Amino acid sequence: MPEFICATCGTQYPESPTPPEHCPICEDERQYVGAHGQQWTTLTALRANHRNIFREYEPNLVGIGTEPRFAIGQRALLIQAPGGNILWDCMTLLDEATIEAVTQLGGISAIAISHPHYYSSMVDWAHTFDVPIYLHTADRQHVMRPDSSISFWGGETKSLGEGITLINTGGHFEGATVLHWKQGAEGHGVLLSGDIVNVVQDRRYVSFMYSYPNQIPLPAKAIRRIVAALEPFEFERIYSAWWDTITPTHGKAAVAFSAERYIKAIEGTLYPS
Repeated sequence: MPEFICATCGTQYPESPTPPEHCPICEDERQYVGAHGQQWTTLTALRANHRNIFREYEPNLVGIGTEPRFAIGQRALLIQAPGGNILWDCMTLLDEATIEAVTQLGGISAIAISHPHYYSSMVDWAHTFDVPIYLHTADRQHVMRPDSSISFWGGETKSLGEGITLINTGGHFEGATVLHWKQGAEGHGVLLSGDIVNVVQDRRYVSFMYSYPNQIPLPAKAIRRIVAALEPFEFERIYSAWWDTITPTHGKAAVAFSAERYIKAIEGTLYPS
């Protein structure tokens, strides 16, 4: 039996003879059901007309994305670390060419994901590479395909090896997580942020939202929590969820400035009346 996949968000569901009636991820107000109603696909169908491409961003950091774009369209990031490679965020398509390419890059020792919109076919990835998936426990109710490979963690931070730390920021989801890679950016530090801290069109800055497609902002309290969670960590560069959403320099200052501007905007003090 197939594991059906939501065509709008890319989430994979457990084996079933027919597609699920609903996708709770898309029915949540942070996402949406497409204008033509709920649509489903499978990995077999995706493999027929999609492929994954690989791009090195900097030493020991490789992006993996699907062409043509599928579902939300995020790309994953592979950190090549001495203690074992970490796959950050995930995407739906997994095929033999991808398995071979990832294996040539050193394989995967663990998967970590920022939030439920990128859970995708994480269980297939975990089974293929025989690795654990680290998700924050605050988001466990959003797991649509439960599996023993999923390891829920709690609290504010979790180490995945020397210089690699998961940070629970909250915001977009209660369990929203970013990854700090100390050795990235030539030792100046990198933040892998999904869209929890989202690099915007003016890449000198970032923004934060409760819902991106439905344009629901976060309150000031949530923004201050994100900034406070990141305060102990130094980072020069930010990679958010898509190929070119990168703040190349002064990343931590960009977060601080952007957060202050955001709070002024929602509190009505950014512009003179």
